[in-house]
Amino acid sequence: MQRRKLLIGIAAATTLALGLTACSGSGGSTTDAMKAHGPITIWYSNNAQEVQWGKAMVDSWNSSHPKEQIKAQEVPAGKSTEEVIGAAITAGTTPCLVFNNLPAATGQFQKQGGLVDLSKFSDGNSYINGRSGSAAAQYKSPNGDYYQMPWKSNPVMIFLNKKIFEKAGLGDTPDLSTYDKFLAASKKLTSSGAAKYAIYPAPTSEFFQPNFDFLPLYAAQTGGKGMVENGKSTLTSQDAITVANFWKSIYSAGLAGKEQYQGDAFADGKSAMAIVGPWAIAYYKGKVDWSSVPVPTKDGVSADQTYTFPDAKNIGMYTSCKNQGTAWDVLKYATSKDQDGKLLNVTGQMPIRDQLQTVYASYFAANPAYKEFGAQAARTVDDPSGPNTIAQMQALRDAYTKSVISGSGSVEDAFKTASDKIDQLQTQK
Repeated sequence: MQRRKLLIGIAAATTLALGLTACSGSGGSTTDAMKAHGPITIWYSNNAQEVQWGKAMVDSWNSSHPKEQIKAQEVPAGKSTEEVIGAAITAGTTPCLVFNNLPAATGQFQKQGGLVDLSKFSDGNSYINGRSGSAAAQYKSPNGDYYQMPWKSNPVMIFLNKKIFEKAGLGDTPDLSTYDKFLAASKKLTSSGAAKYAIYPAPTSEFFQPNFDFLPLYAAQTGGKGMVENGKSTLTSQDAITVANFWKSIYSAGLAGKEQYQGDAFADGKSAMAIVGPWAIAYYKGKVDWSSVPVPTKDGVSADQTYTFPDAKNIGMYTSCKNQGTAWDVLKYATSKDQDGKLLNVTGQMPIRDQLQTVYASYFAANPAYKEFGAQAARTVDDPSGPNTIAQMQALRDAYTKSVISGSGSVEDAFKTASDKIDQLQTQK
């Protein structure tokens, strides 16, 4: 799918990212820089809708700040945003702000000494906590400070192709809330010939792929826990094994493809379901007649209690910035109630803002397709935020690929090996 294609290059950055450790892991900034004001540069995503929002935000700021002008551009071309940022940190050429930080990579950027500790601003913690509420806590670094501004999320849910479900005799509003019901529906979808596959998560080995199969269901099954809690891996828990074995049953029954699909299996009608975020509403418009439901759990959880993965992108401030005082003011301006509303309107992505549905009630009333995603945005679990997150997630993916997708050996053994490696990495600074 479109969003995942944008992420494929991240895997190529893993080796570089893990090797760039030349600077202190503390990040930080000088007091003088944090108080300095003047022109700044920013980067934003090359996604067309985000470019539209970014240009309008910059024009609005620049029109009333003649001495603190923003110079903006898309993130420079490269194999991935993460590789570009990592190289720029090493070269000392990062902009003041990047509106495209992957949470999983933030700890590595901090380890390189590239990120400003936003908590050191006098109103840093109060602003971040006030805007984002309880959701902000998961984006703290291991030392308890914020090296990233929680910005926007795309909480993933199950999209289903209503025509395929109707063809299979399942109706267009099926109950998929439990593993048994999901499996039964999946088998009927394929046995009826309505679709070749029930669902088709990318079966490739990149570190970020658990975000679109294992981790959303794990967040739901645990009621909001991540793969690392209190500094320890949780992958040997009964919930982790239960989720993995559910996916293993999907693959072993031939209900999901084991080979990479060249294209979009959901848009092409090869699979009846997909795990996607609200970005997909515009993307699939005119291509698929869809509806959405929360990800399933073993015994079923009501929609208003179900957790998932947020597929978030955040904002980082970089230590090469000379005018961090202006950068902080711009960061707050860009995440204000007004600008968050404009971001929501232009992109359909969810600002990580407390009481989102209440604050933007008129938007959700006018755009009911996004309402469920707005509700889901309040219950998400992101990747860990430590310096070795990428390697930890790769350990999870390797275990998952072997035991779940390929069906080689037991889930318990594979996940125990991964868990031990994650704990070992957790102790490395």
